[in-house]
Amino acid sequence: MGAAAVVAPSAAHADAVNLYFERTVLQAADERCKLLAPEVGAALAAGAAQARGAALRQGMAERAVKSLETRARVRAADLNCSSTQLIQAAREIEVAYRGFSRITRMTYPGDQSAWRADRTLAREAKWRLAQDVRFGRDQMTFGLAGKATPGALLAVAQFADRAQPYGARLVLRDTRRTLGPYLPSGAKTLASRLPPASAVQAYLAEARSPAGEDLLPKDARSGWAFRFPAEAVRALSNLDPREAVAVQFLFPGDRVRTAYIEVGDFAAGRAFVQMAAR
Repeated sequence: MGAAAVVAPSAAHADAVNLYFERTVLQAADERCKLLAPEVGAALAAGAAQARGAALRQGMAERAVKSLETRARVRAADLNCSSTQLIQAAREIEVAYRGFSRITRMTYPGDQSAWRADRTLAREAKWRLAQDVRFGRDQMTFGLAGKATPGALLAVAQFADRAQPYGARLVLRDTRRTLGPYLPSGAKTLASRLPPASAVQAYLAEARSPAGEDLLPKDARSGWAFRFPAEAVRALSNLDPREAVAVQFLFPGDRVRTAYIEVGDFAAGRAFVQMAAR
């Protein structure tokens, strides 16, 4: 099963479809047979999420990816937990993990933006998974932050004119009302990858506070931090990596300033930083 490839941090130079199938088979087998230590299983989950994103970027339809996952789980169900092949694959994964476990920082590049992942130990709050955005004269850092991993979902923004938003909302595709991502032909900007209003859902920030210096965007001296609910993290993880989501900052007088984030390998980065919490 190519165990080294199963936990390798990048699927860029391999057949993403085959990698996703292999990693999902092993994930499902581990769930049933308890083959791997929890931290190794977390590494496998990170690899599977990244391979899924790579398969979608290569043009595989979302329905086809779901069908592939179903086939992988059927394959795993047919495997005997005590089979020599499966036990040997688990041992090889454990060995491969020893090298992967020493990686504490990673960058997940996308079409237009990148996620920075950091699972090092820290006494102060820090960005665990972050993407930097400029919108107009303003700037924002968005992602997971905290002392421990994986952290809470935050948007931390500085406004050039020192404007003070009273709220913020995260807007993204509603997977319950859509059959797949909204990716119009020729959509070059992130804004053009956000679905129409009838196909989105929004999460209001549940907390607002002045931003701490450790989380401010680069070169920013002050700003505002908004925390979004845990359900938003799960919703974001389920999106297609080619999609975009929006953070809308709300100001008095019905004024709104919008920043766009590329979904990219958010799910893979989230799985990577969760490894430190296990």
